[in-house]
Amino acid sequence: MKYTYIFPSILIALDVLSAIAYGFSRDWRQVIYWLAAATLSACVTYR
Repeated sequence: MKYTYIFPSILIALDVLSAIAYGFSRDWRQVIYWLAAATLSACVTYR
């Protein structure tokens, strides 16, 4: 992994963890939002 990918990878992991936290409370709109944010960040970072 390149040094420049460390911070975006941490942000993507936090997005996924946020989705999991909202999943426990069954707030599906927020789950979809955070998973979409993680997907978008991954696509832009690792393209």
